Amino acid sequence: MMDYLPLVIGAEYRSEYRIHIWFSDGTAKTVDFSGWLDGPIFEPLREPTYFRGFFVDGGTVAWPNGADIAPETLYEAADCRAAA
Repeated sequence: MMDYLPLVIGAEYRSEYRIHIWFSDGTAKTVDFSGWLDGPIFEPLREPTYFRGFFVDGGTVAWPNGADIAPETLYEAADCRAAA
């Protein structure tokens, strides 16, 4: 269980459905979003151009249609490493 919730402070597209994310605690990692593209709100994200239209909002990665993934889910999606 986390005592502190790191928020997303930056994000950069890498390839396919992967985004490199920087967190407020100084960690960074590349997250593969392909496993979260099911359901009506995430369906538009399957289109590569739309997927690349993400932005950082409310401490997480979001898209114009209101889709987002909780920052704690992103943080725990893979091992974090210290930002370079």
